[in-house]
Amino acid sequence: MSEAVPDEVRLNAEIERLKAEFPKTRELYREVCALMFFRFGITPTANRLYQHVRRGSMSTPTAVLGEFWAELREKSRVRIEHADLPVELQGAAGELVAALWQRAAATARDSLGALREEVEAARQAAEAAVAATRADLAHTEQALEQRTAALLTAQVRIQELEQAQAAAEATRSALEAELARSQQSQRERDAALTQARADFAAELDKLRASAELAETRLQAAEKRALLEIERERTANLRLQRETDAATQRAARAEESARAEIQGLQAQLGDMRHQAGMLEGRLDALRASHDAQARELDAARERAAVGAPAVRRAPRRTGRVATEAAKPVRAVRKGKG
Repeated sequence: MSEAVPDEVRLNAEIERLKAEFPKTRELYREVCALMFFRFGITPTANRLYQHVRRGSMSTPTAVLGEFWAELREKSRVRIEHADLPVELQGAAGELVAALWQRAAATARDSLGALREEVEAARQAAEAAVAATRADLAHTEQALEQRTAALLTAQVRIQELEQAQAAAEATRSALEAELARSQQSQRERDAALTQARADFAAELDKLRASAELAETRLQAAEKRALLEIERERTANLRLQRETDAATQRAARAEESARAEIQGLQAQLGDMRHQAGMLEGRLDALRASHDAQARELDAARERAAVGAPAVRRAPRRTGRVATEAAKPVRAVRKGKG
């Protein structure tokens, strides 16, 4: 039962493959018949064909099966006549030929034994007749003639038996020749089968060598791929470490820049404060300079009127210049 199930599974798989190769229903049924009979050793029937194929009507597998058996009988008959039996029928044909040969040989041996016995009996009878004839020769001529006639009859019978034996020998020779031809054909088929097996083994060795070479190349390719993957993983790890280091450096640089920006912003605030103070002082100097300019103009006008005014003006001017010089020194000190 365990062997029948895999055969059924393989048969169904082969039939599915044939369905794809032969879309026509009759051709498909014919191929399934050949597959079941020659490949799996199953005698096809119409019901079983229809159960496996499931195409057309029940008359289709019946008709195809009839054509298959007729074609098989025709091919088998021609092959037997030409001594070109297929592998499946060689055993049966050999047994049939052997049975025919044994039966013919047995018949020939039986006939030959019977003939020999008859000849021996006839010879003994003839000898007895000759003895009797010799004993009775003096008694009667008629008895001698009768014995002579009996001897002649026995001789004719012997010739007939010899001819039958020769025919049996010819038949045996023909059967032996036919058997020799069958054996020669069998040897030729065995030689062809041996050569086919050798060719198949050589082709199988080539396929195995090709498979081993492909396997070796595949393993080498896998090793190269693994090395490439390992190099890429190492490079990625190195890049990741470099990226982390660069990120840390960027973070530190960002913190340093932020601190520097904060310091610069503080310095900028101080400088703005100092600039405001300097602008205030500059405004004061401008106001003082304008006042001094007005006083100088007034002094010049008074100098034009009289000398005493000219003498007082330089002293006053000197005080104003001294007062105006003090803020300038303060401005310079602030800048320093």
